[in-house]
Amino acid sequence: MPKPRPAPTPVSQPFWDALRDERVALQRCEACATWVYYPRTRCPRCLSDELTWTAVNGRGTVYTFTIAVQPTAPSFADEVPQLLAVVELTEGVRLSSTLVGVEPAAITVGMAVEPVFDHGDDGITLLRFRPAG
Repeated sequence: MPKPRPAPTPVSQPFWDALRDERVALQRCEACATWVYYPRTRCPRCLSDELTWTAVNGRGTVYTFTIAVQPTAPSFADEVPQLLAVVELTEGVRLSSTLVGVEPAAITVGMAVEPVFDHGDDGITLLRFRPAG
């Protein structure tokens, strides 16, 4: 069974393009300096439409995590255990992802992580994280 894949929209395309180029880019509001994630057309803080894509280093910490010992969907049966995490980037933005390159027992809240770019055969690159080294 095929795994679900993201479908970039005109608003989110710059995010996916940056990942393809092994960079992390987030929107930032020019009016109030708020970092914005997920991609959208207006700032959630001040409603300005002056959002610019800004490169960030992608480093952060594990804010919370869970280890799924049963697949979250049938198409993920080959990835058990799934190491699901919310990562808080240095800029304060939190995003959901998966952890790679780490044993489940070694994962801790507050663990420093860095980005991993998982290039798919379909041209979409997923953002995953591994322990910072």
